[in-house]
Amino acid sequence: MATDSYGLSRVVGEKGVLPQRARKLDPSLPCREAELLIDVESLNIDAASFKQIKDDVGGDPARIASRIQDIVLERGKMQNPVTGSGGMLIGRVKELGAQHPANGVLKPGDRIATLVSLTLTPLVIEEVKAVHADIDRVDIRGHALLFASGIYAKLPEDMPDTLSLAALDVCGAPALVARYVRPGMTVAVLGAGKSGALCLAQARRSLESRGKLLALDISQKALDALSAIGLCDEALKVDATQGVDVMEAVQKATGGQLCDLVVNCASVGNTEMASLLSVKDGGTVIFFSMATSFTTAALGAEGVGKDVTMLVGNGYVPGHAALTLDLLRTEPALRQLFEARYI
Repeated sequence: MATDSYGLSRVVGEKGVLPQRARKLDPSLPCREAELLIDVESLNIDAASFKQIKDDVGGDPARIASRIQDIVLERGKMQNPVTGSGGMLIGRVKELGAQHPANGVLKPGDRIATLVSLTLTPLVIEEVKAVHADIDRVDIRGHALLFASGIYAKLPEDMPDTLSLAALDVCGAPALVARYVRPGMTVAVLGAGKSGALCLAQARRSLESRGKLLALDISQKALDALSAIGLCDEALKVDATQGVDVMEAVQKATGGQLCDLVVNCASVGNTEMASLLSVKDGGTVIFFSMATSFTTAALGAEGVGKDVTMLVGNGYVPGHAALTLDLLRTEPALRQLFEARYI
């Protein structure tokens, strides 16, 4: 290739390996010709990753910061060695390489959110300024490099950074829901966090008042917040790690019919069977949870004789950033929910 669009030259000691899979990246300066240099302000850590780190260190903010710094120092990127997941960032453009496609679109000083995972983004943390454990975010001083193939979004001027960051972090989820939900379907969303709320909002829009929409979560408080703004027809308080319990709750809510589509946005592991047991034969499950195990899902479906389509939630869908920000702009109650939770 004429330029290093995928960042292969940043991989340390593994020829031909792409940055996401690589054990270690080289985040050193200067910025190369097909790269964009970012002064980083905040990292939005993937929910499954942040929960694992928080639980492992007992929730202490200083130890959370130290663990994140240790991972980045060792690997040259933020990729949790336990969950394998990363997150995304916001920052200010500092420099554009001559061959980067954002030339003419972005300029130094523009504020952007990266829409590719931190697991493939060369990163240096000079200082952790603050840990926001309630919203999976850390404020830092440091730099990151975005490859020519990396997607991004300019931060909108009509909403606070923290709001847009929370939504853009999971913008692939509602965009994929828009592709698969049709009027008349019965849809269940596991997880009442930010991706779950956005998926419910998009599913509600796509159903066009025809069909049924279920929200499932272990937190009654989170479910009450969703019900209060009309994001679901029925809220089920269940533990998604208990597959049979979830199936029975869904059977009761659907008159034994189960769901046409189940969207898994849970932030904990061992929720694959809850999704599979809740969907009809011939239905579809979308796994957005970064804690999903392919082995458990594949063998689990086989083990219970479920003929279902299983999709891995791709974080990139064309137009995903615009769709997600439009949901916040046009659904005032959803925006208020996000503002209450994430600002």
